[in-house]
Amino acid sequence: MKRITVFCGSSFGNEKNYELQAFLLGKVMAKKNIDLVYGGAKVGLMGAVADGVLSENGNVFGVLPRFLMSKEVAHDNLTELIIVESMHERKTRMNELSDGVIALPGGFGTLEEFFEMLTWGQLGLHKKPIGILNVDGFYDLLLEFIQKMVDNGFLKEINQKMILVSDNAQELLNKMENYTAPEVGKWIKKGNE
Repeated sequence: MKRITVFCGSSFGNEKNYELQAFLLGKVMAKKNIDLVYGGAKVGLMGAVADGVLSENGNVFGVLPRFLMSKEVAHDNLTELIIVESMHERKTRMNELSDGVIALPGGFGTLEEFFEMLTWGQLGLHKKPIGILNVDGFYDLLLEFIQKMVDNGFLKEINQKMILVSDNAQELLNKMENYTAPEVGKWIKKGNE
């Protein structure tokens, strides 16, 4: 893996450890010579993960829609800031630039981006590892809900296993480096097929 996209909050959340773990993830990535691709802002966890990479002289590529430049406050010290016209173009560009995805704590935007990348993987549009850095159990309830999707026949277990989870940045990156994507098959059957 040469580059990883990180989706995360543009705020810090209520726990200081979210910021600390975002910064640490950035440091660990840079020490492993993995570039960061992210939303381009200097605020919240977005800024923390970028600052972590930059603190170890790593490369950071920000992708920011023009209309968010004033709201998310573009980071000044990036290797490259790529300005795009829409949120869709942002996700597409981030996907093109990266070899994997990690979700840190965040809100609706983080979940939307994370699930779109998961869906693309499920459909075989990419074979990239997708991880959750589950800081302080932030994603525990979501993971329980995903298990409910499996239990109720809406998600195959093989697709559930596409989500790599750890509360430790180094361990998560190791899981991602050893990931093999499932073979994509037909998931909808007609009649008694």
